[in-house]
Amino acid sequence: MKSVKYVLGALILIMYSCTGQSQKINGVSFVSSGKAVTQKNVDPLIELKANYAAVMPFGFIRSISDPKLFFNEKRQWFGERKEGVKQYMQMLQKNNIKIMMKPQIWIAKGVYTGFLKMESEAQWQQLESDYRRFILLYAEVAAEVDAEILCIGTELEQFVAHRPQYWKNLIKEIKQIYKGKLTYAANWDEYKRTPFWGALDYIGIDGYYPVATTKTPTIEECREGWQKWKPEIKQVAERHQKQVLFTEFGYRSVDYTAKEPWKSDYSMTQVNLAAQTQATEALFEEFWKEEWFAGGFVWKWFLDYENSGGTENTRFTPQNKPVEKVIRSYFEKY
Repeated sequence: MKSVKYVLGALILIMYSCTGQSQKINGVSFVSSGKAVTQKNVDPLIELKANYAAVMPFGFIRSISDPKLFFNEKRQWFGERKEGVKQYMQMLQKNNIKIMMKPQIWIAKGVYTGFLKMESEAQWQQLESDYRRFILLYAEVAAEVDAEILCIGTELEQFVAHRPQYWKNLIKEIKQIYKGKLTYAANWDEYKRTPFWGALDYIGIDGYYPVATTKTPTIEECREGWQKWKPEIKQVAERHQKQVLFTEFGYRSVDYTAKEPWKSDYSMTQVNLAAQTQATEALFEEFWKEEWFAGGFVWKWFLDYENSGGTENTRFTPQNKPVEKVIRSYFEKY
């Protein structure tokens, strides 16, 4: 019976090629700012050939065991609140850039959200209540502007693992408000355990897989490294009969960037533009040609293009770095 399901999944995924669906979701993670978005902010995305942007309002939590979620407050940046999110999306849409609404949690001091876990039933219920209000608020905004995709959570492994029924009920409630496509951004080592893919439209993965251990990995080394992970990603896509979407992907411009791509701390300080460029090209080469792969969102893209990134920058952004040309070439091709 299991083999029959795999065959059916494979046949459905093959249908994408038969129906001529070749254009990918070529997206960027559009970082919130204290300012409104202007045409000047959008023009570099048009130049990049991006057809999607993830707009990311934030809610804030004080610690991994604190259930209180703060969101849509006046003290937050304009782009992190309801009014700013709506302005961002409408400005992007005027330029024919589609939207993934991606509300996210930030835990104080940058603690990993996958560790978010409560210590009592009362705390779980408080967190669930706050998170429900958070997501449903932005589901309403996504519905108002006809956003194409809504991401219902990002890297919340312990929350999902300990409260699966809550998430299943939440998805049903979201669907009463928002009629577009749904996904969830599972961490690269989490997605195989996510219990509700059947209720969503895309298998969302934050694609920070370790694919090479060398200081300046070549395209060939990274492509070889993907062979450890790619078959199981495809297998999950076929099992659930869904396309995979990299809800985030990218590399820092540092030495050993493909060894632990999720690392965002400031311990890695040696600029390595070639490492970033070659690791990124390998990812595009491995995935953008696959019919079971929907596309993805580069991490990350700032509004102030002229003053972002650059050849001395060690962070994830591709702006004003050689890797930007690589991204543009694949976005244009697909």
